[in-house]
Amino acid sequence: MTTATPDLALSYLPATEIAARIRSGALTATEVIANSLARIAGINPKLNCFCFVYPEEARALAAELDREAKAGKFRGPLHGVPFAIKDLTPTKGKRTTLGSFAYEHWVPDYDAPIVEALRKAGGIMVGKTTTPEFAYSSFTESPLWGITRNPWNPALCAGGSSGGAGVAVATGCVPLAEGSDMGGSVRIPASFCGVVGLKPSFGRIPFTILPSEFDQLSHFGPLARTVGDACLFLQATQGPDERDIQSLTVPQDFTQPFDTDLSGLSLALCLDFGKRVWHPEVEAAVRRAAQALAAAGARVEEVSLPWGIELDDLWAKHWAVYLASFFGHKLAAFRAKMDPKVVAYIERGNAMSAVEFKQLEFERTRAWTEDLGPILARHHALLCPTMAQPPVPHGGNDAQYWRVDPDGSYRCLDVTSVFSLFGMCPALSVPCGWTRDNLPMGLQIVARRHDDRLALRLGATVEQRLPWAQVRPPQ
Repeated sequence: MTTATPDLALSYLPATEIAARIRSGALTATEVIANSLARIAGINPKLNCFCFVYPEEARALAAELDREAKAGKFRGPLHGVPFAIKDLTPTKGKRTTLGSFAYEHWVPDYDAPIVEALRKAGGIMVGKTTTPEFAYSSFTESPLWGITRNPWNPALCAGGSSGGAGVAVATGCVPLAEGSDMGGSVRIPASFCGVVGLKPSFGRIPFTILPSEFDQLSHFGPLARTVGDACLFLQATQGPDERDIQSLTVPQDFTQPFDTDLSGLSLALCLDFGKRVWHPEVEAAVRRAAQALAAAGARVEEVSLPWGIELDDLWAKHWAVYLASFFGHKLAAFRAKMDPKVVAYIERGNAMSAVEFKQLEFERTRAWTEDLGPILARHHALLCPTMAQPPVPHGGNDAQYWRVDPDGSYRCLDVTSVFSLFGMCPALSVPCGWTRDNLPMGLQIVARRHDDRLALRLGATVEQRLPWAQVRPPQ
């Protein structure tokens, strides 16, 4: 059977514009979904960003939504807009494998609240995106689904753990994709794929997919090609929701336009950051973005943070306990089929005492009260790279990308996990340039706690002054 050729102009249309055209009658959901499915069919064999696609169901729902639109009925702000869900997030009646043989045949009997919200808003789920096993890694490479490739250069990593989501958005398969972020899993693929990715304030989007409702590392967040689309996603999915006792009780209005005159705002630019070694093109791109924000009226002051490998390792200890607590029971039966790095994390978590784990909070407290807290008391937000490097080859490991040189220089990959230790502060990654080899780089914007709109306002200002939406990957 011949695959239809997608209309790339439609593939790269923002979700806000798709929704507006469907509402006006200029587009139908059927046309949009057919185009999305055609784009997936062309991209997925090359880049492996979807593990499941639902063409029949998506087409049927699109036809139903078109009938409603003709009658003047619209389900919500996403009426007819295609979206993708990460294969970590439960979807009713559809396999949810977590990238692992341990869950290869799991079919949940419920939707996560975020899936409910996107459906209620009129969105159409076209598929589920790839993730490394248990969403543990910055590299989307799983024992079950294999390697997900970067759309700018398939020999390179797409980032993780929401790598499939990042690729799906960057290539125009969908305008919106859900990701989860415990240590950078939305922001890392956003930077490596050249899209927008937000770790919202902790509790902004209800998170109920773990056995514990008291975990404080876990966030859902959008991957999108525009800041406006990220806002549309947040508006549809934010809480409160009584199923998540930690969900924020006061929603924000993400529908209002942003004032990109930044007069009166003070921003901290942090490139003196625990002796981290920046790729020179990453540092230059972040400085250009900071200059663009200064040109918009903000006062930008350079600051320093002392966080080196020690704070990244503190996060890794949390992550080890997380994996051991939630997935350690699968080790006995599936060890031979698990990613060896997952096994090592689980064993590290199992070896940690409860007292040692609780005492990790002492260093987190010091890092907040002495380091980040005072910066955000003086400045409205902090700017830094999302990733220390442009996209890297597949198959990375800790020794390769996280090490301290004899002179004390710290070579790392991401600059995201440290900010997950302070999850109440939203962290946004937006594109801030491309290398000479045409690889994307990301600016990370960390705002004061719960001020998601400010992070997005700054991102919208960068988008206005250093536009990226017209830059498309070669795939």
